[in-house]
Amino acid sequence: MTISLPQLIEWRREFHQFPETGWSEFWTTAKIADYLEPLGFEILLGKQIINPDFVRGRNLAIVEKGIARAKAYGANSKWLEKMEGYTGCVAVFDSGKPGKTIALRFDIDCVDVAETKDPNHRANQLGFASRNEGEMHACGHDGHITIGLGVAHFLMANKDKLTGKVKIVFQPAEEGVRGAAAIAASGIIDDADYFAGSHISFCANSGTVLADPKNFLSTTKIDIRYKGKPAHAGATPHLGHNALLAAAHAVTQLHGISRHGEGMSRINVGIFKGGSGRNVIPSDAEIKLEVRGENKAINQYMVDQVMQIAKGIATGFAVEYETEIMGEAVDMVNDAELVKLIKEIAMAQPQVHSSDQDYSFNASEDATILGRRVQDNGGKAIYFIIGADRTAEHHQAEFDFDEAQLLTGVNIYTTLIEKLLA
Repeated sequence: MTISLPQLIEWRREFHQFPETGWSEFWTTAKIADYLEPLGFEILLGKQIINPDFVRGRNLAIVEKGIARAKAYGANSKWLEKMEGYTGCVAVFDSGKPGKTIALRFDIDCVDVAETKDPNHRANQLGFASRNEGEMHACGHDGHITIGLGVAHFLMANKDKLTGKVKIVFQPAEEGVRGAAAIAASGIIDDADYFAGSHISFCANSGTVLADPKNFLSTTKIDIRYKGKPAHAGATPHLGHNALLAAAHAVTQLHGISRHGEGMSRINVGIFKGGSGRNVIPSDAEIKLEVRGENKAINQYMVDQVMQIAKGIATGFAVEYETEIMGEAVDMVNDAELVKLIKEIAMAQPQVHSSDQDYSFNASEDATILGRRVQDNGGKAIYFIIGADRTAEHHQAEFDFDEAQLLTGVNIYTTLIEKLLA
């Protein structure tokens, strides 16, 4: 039994109306739990699935705003209390019979984009546009949540036919690669023999499933903050310690890091801000940057260089400094056994005509942290793309996708479960 496409569309459009940025997905998490509880799942929340020491890029003001908004929208207080300020949930299916354990990951956060007001945009025509100003499911994560719920219904409808366990991970804060590290570090999927994650629409159209995207890049997002001492820029400049000037020198040195000779490495300073007035020696400055590497070791080389420069600049300019890891992802290679399975399953779907296109991802996705965690524990992992036609590219105000492919996604995951656990 597979859930119907009209039901999947209904769920997707409901979640589309209430997009929430990373670490503020309180309404979303509560609504997911509301749907899962009657099915009989064990629902894990908060510190049961989040290791706070590995939380990345979590802004307390945004968290508090998310809690308040969730309450205003009528989110179930029972779930809000169990979350303890941390979003996301894991639904555990236990067949009660010996067998393998599968972990599936579906991300739940939105993008900080204002949805278009164009009257021809389907969400505006049919009344399911975002109700949260400046936030939009412009990356298809509303579809990912929906596919996860479809899989949940399949599991309970077929529980007598299955063995082992399935853990459905509804992950917060994928944007900025901020959420997976905390879930991995909780140990919640350490018993998984298999891991699978996917993205809908991204880089592939309806009828295509990319079973083996390659070249996932390791990345680390870092903030550097310098704190100096203010002084009058005309009368007593010698009494100040210029944090902005320190940061400016850091920017040029960061972009001068020698690239790695054994593979691709990148760095980008995307934000640089500081100072308080034109006649005041700047006492504060902040740099927001990212590094990437073809693999984990090359990325770590870039991180080490960044940290060394940050420290050296602080010493040279007699300012204080701090660094904070705001997000991270690693490289991952899909396991051949699962690639073969996904290809076979995809091509058995009547609406799919291609599953063997080579695609270089050349970007980062923090599902790789979860996949690598499973692989490092002796399991196997895959991340694949479910093609879907779209009205605009991801992260754009006009984004929408072919909702018929929600059913394609559910069918692929449920067939994978059957083949691994039946």
